[in-house]
Amino acid sequence: MITLSNITELTETNEAIKKVKRDYPSLFEKLAEVVNLTRAFQFQFQYMGSLIMNEDPGQSAPNFVYGSVLRLYKKEVQKLKDHEDAQALQQIFSECKHTGYAKISLLILGKKPETLVGASSIK
Repeated sequence: MITLSNITELTETNEAIKKVKRDYPSLFEKLAEVVNLTRAFQFQFQYMGSLIMNEDPGQSAPNFVYGSVLRLYKKEVQKLKDHEDAQALQQIFSECKHTGYAKISLLILGKKPETLVGASSIK
């Protein structure tokens, strides 16, 4: 998915993520684990975001992955979605969807908004 983000959108998204980190530390910890797991499995961040938001993953769904790996991944995403404060996360993903799930994920991992400005095709 190609997204075009400006510094204002990215900064607002980053502030929303910082608020979750501050107000819901256990939710943020679980979110960071899922983002890192997504990277480790080399899945697309778009796929992760689609699962969290109950959307059709379309072309972002992983191919040629062992069923056991996919089940483990989906189980971890479900734990995140079942968290008592998951609505705060889904609200951010919904409000900041124009930023793109990949850029949201990179902000969660600690990237600075300035490094993500402009068009990108991060999966």
